[in-house]
Amino acid sequence: MKDRLTDALYGAGWSTVKKLPEPVAVRLGKAIADAVWKRRGKGVLRLEANYARVVPDASPERLAELSRAGMRSYLRYWMESFRLPSWSRERVKEGFVPKDVHHLTDALASDKGVILALPHLGNWDLAGVWVTTKLETPFTTVAERLKPEKLYDRFVAYREGLGMEVLPHEGGSAFGTLARRLREGGLVCLVSDRDLSASGVEVKFFGDTARMPAGPALLAQQTGALLLPVTLWYDDSPIMKGRVHAPIDVPETGTRTEKTSVMTQALADAFATGIADHPEDWHMLQRLWLADLDPAKGPGQGSDEATP
Repeated sequence: MKDRLTDALYGAGWSTVKKLPEPVAVRLGKAIADAVWKRRGKGVLRLEANYARVVPDASPERLAELSRAGMRSYLRYWMESFRLPSWSRERVKEGFVPKDVHHLTDALASDKGVILALPHLGNWDLAGVWVTTKLETPFTTVAERLKPEKLYDRFVAYREGLGMEVLPHEGGSAFGTLARRLREGGLVCLVSDRDLSASGVEVKFFGDTARMPAGPALLAQQTGALLLPVTLWYDDSPIMKGRVHAPIDVPETGTRTEKTSVMTQALADAFATGIADHPEDWHMLQRLWLADLDPAKGPGQGSDEATP
């Protein structure tokens, strides 16, 4: 029953919200966010606990303000995502303004493969459709297999409709397909601040240990692709902002494990700069740091909410 209800709610979002005028959708998103925030459920409390690590000197009142802003940012992501299929090409092109985009355009012009790695900041779907529309560059990504299966199928269809090739995270074949795309000079985009496997890399993140995916660093080593971190944020305008960071180089010496550790730490450091500047736009409603995870549940578990 819960799975059917969840799928029905998401289906209603895609079918109904995209038909609303944008100002109405914005007001609706804020109203839903405030209502959820006032309930103080598990997701809001987890978001607040994560913000406490990002802003360790914040008072309880400041953390409450951040979590309210965080829920508004999270619902803005959903409202935009529900409406993205109905946006015109011009609306997409004007809806995202990244800094230092030359790092990406130069990398694409090099004919090497390119890996864009992002945290759960802002709206990564909007950034992706901007790449396929503004830069006219298709890319491949990976999606967590959600429950119910029908909901996962909705997300795959939605992202494929925006010009993305979507691979399931589970099954073991995604890494090989991503490597092939990169060796062909293609673009791969990965949300990379939360490990969903048993092969994550431990990093120092806001003063404590977390685990992040090894995939971006391993793909860069094995294929020669360029690894670029990207951070995103909102302001008070309808336009999302972002930054493409300089490439993370593969270390010249060390074992594969050592190189992967160094590169993943560099990725975490880049993510931390964007999150520290815009903590309210980091939609991490799950347990992330090892000290917060339940060891019995294993890597990538202990979630409070699901974030596709």
